[in-house]
Amino acid sequence: MADITNKGESFREATASGKIRLKAETIRLIKEGKTAKGDPVPVAEVAAVMAAKNTPQIIPFCHPLMITNVETQASFGRNWVQVVVKVKTTGKTGVEMEAITGAAAYLLALWDMVKAHEKDEKGQYPDTAIEWIRVERKEKTEQA
Repeated sequence: MADITNKGESFREATASGKIRLKAETIRLIKEGKTAKGDPVPVAEVAAVMAAKNTPQIIPFCHPLMITNVETQASFGRNWVQVVVKVKTTGKTGVEMEAITGAAAYLLALWDMVKAHEKDEKGQYPDTAIEWIRVERKEKTEQA
């Protein structure tokens, strides 16, 4: 773990994103909130917030941070969902790991909610993939 004892506090913000490829029919069901398990978007949003707040519990060398805000925004294509997760804090270290963990959790929770609709006749998931999970931006503003 990095020693941040002597670092000053500053406003920190990070944005991460990711995408999941799904069948077009599954996307329609998501937009209507009518998947077999219910409306997956609110569940995925809660998963993103929980993951961001609990990142140090699953990423060994992350410092525990007081997260002040987590925002999610999903966009839909014909056969994909993209999520952008923005995390904010005031602290001694950044929140990019929290943002990227939140994006991954959003996509995993969404996948869990819709996987029954993704199976082919052999019980496999040939059209489904979680892709492009990445940190888009991080920002640090020194405190006055």
